[in-house]
Parts: sequence; C-alpha cells; structure tokens
Amino acid sequence: MITFGFLSTYPPTACGLASFTASLRAALPAGAAGGVVRLLDTPTDTPTDTPVGTPVSAAGTRPAGVVGELAPGSAAGIRDAVALLNRHDVAVVQHDYDVYGGADGEDVLSVLAMLSVPAVVVLHTVLTEPTPHQRAVLNGVVAAAAAVVTMSEAARARLVAGYQVPADRVHVIPHGAADTGGTAVAPHRSQRPQVLTWGLLGPGKGIEWGIDAMALLADLRSAPRYVVAGRTHPKVLAQEGESYRNFLAARAENLAVADRVQFDSRYLDAHSLRRLVNHANVVLLPYDSREQVTSGVLIEAVSSRTPVVATRFPHAVELLSGGAGILVDHQDPVSIAAALRRVLTDGMAAAKMAVAAGVAARPLGWSSVAREYCQLATSLVRPPARALA
Repeated sequence: MITFGFLSTYPPTACGLASFTASLRAALPAGAAGGVVRLLDTPTDTPTDTPVGTPVSAAGTRPAGVVGELAPGSAAGIRDAVALLNRHDVAVVQHDYDVYGGADGEDVLSVLAMLSVPAVVVLHTVLTEPTPHQRAVLNGVVAAAAAVVTMSEAARARLVAGYQVPADRVHVIPHGAADTGGTAVAPHRSQRPQVLTWGLLGPGKGIEWGIDAMALLADLRSAPRYVVAGRTHPKVLAQEGESYRNFLAARAENLAVADRVQFDSRYLDAHSLRRLVNHANVVLLPYDSREQVTSGVLIEAVSSRTPVVATRFPHAVELLSGGAGILVDHQDPVSIAAALRRVLTDGMAAAKMAVAAGVAARPLGWSSVAREYCQLATSLVRPPARALA
C-alpha cells in the first residue's frame, strides 16, 4: 500500500486548500492516508504549545491526522516538515502563493529541494500575467516536482503555454465533490425560489452584482430570495473586519431588497451545506476574477445537479460548456438577472441543465478523484519496467 503525506493548510483552518486536502485524504483507501503537515498562517497560529514539526504523538491535541505544523519563516520547521513527509511514499504538496513563507511563498522551494520522496504538486492558481518573481517561483516548484496536477484543462493549457512546463508533466485531476453514487440528488426546493451563493466571503466574490440583480427581478410573481452563506475569509476578517459584509447589507438596503437577501455566516458542515444546496433553485457564482482556474464551489454545485449561473472565469467556461449552467458577463447585473430569470421561470431549461450537470458530475466524486491520485502515485513509486530490447 502506497502511503501519502500531505503538506497543506488543514482544518480547523477555513480555506479551500484545507477543505480539499481533508476531503482527498478521507477518500483514500484505508492505510494510504498518511499524516498531514499543516501550514500555519503565522508563527503563533498553532493549536498546541509544542514546537513546530513535533509528531502528533508528542503534541497530543492537534487535529486528527496532523503530524506536524509548519509556520512561515521557520528554517527548523522546514527541516522537521520534510522529515515527516519523507516517512511516506509520496508527498502531496498543495500550492498557492499565499500559504508559504517568503516572497510569493518561495519557502516551498526549500521544502521541495529537501524531499527524498516523489512530490505531487497540486496547483490551485496559475496566473496569466504573473510578476517575474511569481513566475520564477512557480517554475521552480514545477521543476522540483515529480508530477504536477491541475484541476482543469484551462489551468493545464495556461501552464504549458505560459511557463517552462512540458505538457507530459502535467496531469489533470478534477477537484472532487461529495459522492452521490451517480444518481441525482433529490431536491427539496423551497416554495419561494431561492438563489444561493456560498463560500468564504471577501471582496472579489461579486456578491454586490447578485444583489443588484435581485432588484431587477422584483416583477417576478414569486420574487426569489438570495441566500449568501459563509463566513468572512479569515485573512479578510483580520485585515478589514466585516466591512465587505456590511457594504453588501447596505447595498441591499439601498436597493430595497434587504428582505430578499439573507446572510448566513454560520460554519456549515458537509451535511448542512448539501442540504442548503438542495433547497436552492440555482447557484450563483458572480465572481469578479477572470483568472480562477479552480473552483470547489462550482464543482459542488454541478455535482448537486443544481443549475448554475456563473461569470466567465476559466473553470466555469470549461465545466459549464456541456449545458449545466449559464455563463454571464463580469460585473453585469443585467446579464445575471436575465440568466436567473430564465432558470427560475423556464422549468424545461432548468431540467436540461440538471441533466447536463449529472453528465458533468460523473468523474467528480471524491472516490474517483482519489483513485486517480493513487494511480499517479503508483506510477511514480513503481514506474513500469522498460521493455527489453
């Protein structure tokens, strides 16, 4: 049995990388899911009083599965983290620029250079116009990796075209979603139409454009409710407090739609989130970003067989191309309102989107994604023997 070590943020940290790693690890076969070296935001962001890199048996109170912690700027922590990862057959290293120490997260290069086991690097961000240093860091990460994973074809194409990466070194393995056994989830739609956006809140999510769109749907016989679910992103909260959420609430008030916009800032476990999605008639992803090549929220929405309205960020363009949703222009509430109106008033169109989502969702279950990581790891640890001449 090949074992996986992980270097990533991890619960209780609230971010996409943490959720991704926890879900992937849980989906691996029994015995394959090794320990996690948890990335910390700051040198003091640690759940225990034990030194960085201390094994979980000594720490005692770390989250289940966490064998060590790596804080930014800690050379000793890097050495300890590498030692823990080297106990496994393969190290799965999650990469984003803002989760490692150093300029543009360059400390990850030291980790990769010291690993003696193959590193599978999972890229969560591939920029079209990186700074020279961002480009250098990512090229260094890719050069040090035994294999590189992107979660969309768009990210792979961007990586090959814009960086020093041979195409045969990049593997596309989708972001996973809750397994539904290949069958459609039975919805429990509310009597009042419901539009849902969820995820960590912060500027750039485009929620304001969704609120503006609600004002344009007031003429509908049953005006929809717009549910915005999710806590404010911890880094945004630390720097700006709840200013973005307050801005959104004021916008809804000024547009006279405050009674149709509901903010839910609770932490939702997987079951509660699935229930919330199943009550929605449509999931709205009004993101401002034109760079986003990976969206776990998009994957979850499609897997739930709920119609999606999304701006034209790369992952949405790719995943919704089969008809699982409608693409709209960025920062355009008129376009958003028109798409929502179609989903909410045309039952046949919504049903076709749900069917198309079911087709797109087939390879997205975490069990399928975990199998692909196992196959990739096996190819690195036990490469096929060369044919005899």
